[in-house]
Amino acid sequence: MNRAPQPAPPPAGDPLRLTVLGSATPYPSADNPCSGYLVSGGGARVWMDAGTGTLGPLQRYTGLAGLDAVWISHLHADHSADLLTAYYGLLFADVRRAAPLPLYGPPGTADRLAGFLTNGPARSPVESAFAVHELSDGHRARVGALTLTSRAVTHGMPAFAVRAEAGGRALAYSGDTAPCAALTDLAAGCDLLLCEAESARRPERGGGAHLHHTPEEAGATAAAAGAARLVVTHVGRDLTPEEAVARAAAHYPGPVAHADPGAVFTLG
Repeated sequence: MNRAPQPAPPPAGDPLRLTVLGSATPYPSADNPCSGYLVSGGGARVWMDAGTGTLGPLQRYTGLAGLDAVWISHLHADHSADLLTAYYGLLFADVRRAAPLPLYGPPGTADRLAGFLTNGPARSPVESAFAVHELSDGHRARVGALTLTSRAVTHGMPAFAVRAEAGGRALAYSGDTAPCAALTDLAAGCDLLLCEAESARRPERGGGAHLHHTPEEAGATAAAAGAARLVVTHVGRDLTPEEAVARAAAHYPGPVAHADPGAVFTLG
């Protein structure tokens, strides 16, 4: 079998960069996969959330063999489903790696994958494809020149936000969460906050748990954190990206953009 061609690795001194692979929820649209991002800096590449459909556009920038790690905020399918197809690519196709791909995810990630992938009496060899590291509140990992710091956030299940730092720059990503102190602290002084804005409105009192940001809350979180820039993502189906940006901007004095698929944000 021929080996799939791989893009050249980024130079070791490249700036911290966020590339949007997809930002739709809870299922992909015709032109927008679910949540997934490529974070790169200092020569390292991290696939940050592997939502439905994001493995395809990831390959415009790097293949599975060129990744240094995968980081998963939580195990809802619109943030993790493409781990399943990545597994087959890593073990049974044209991808060649010297070692399993490091995967940082919530507790139970390996068993969840194995539960879906196992088709007989023997457990699927998930660990042959992924070197799984379970996240915890305050978890810190070094991926090449990137430092990834994770904090537990509020989403009704094990869920994490992350701060990626390289070359004196910082990017914070909310994952899915209601506004919480952990996210505000994690994003303090960051150059860019990538924050979900799924909810058109807060639930009425007694109408259920608040598990997401509204656009107004995304703006307020960015302002409280002192973020230099806000990018709203994971915008719910009853909002347009333009509405989400305008509503967030009313509560945040800095520049606001939407995470359009294919958009690239370079820090520094």
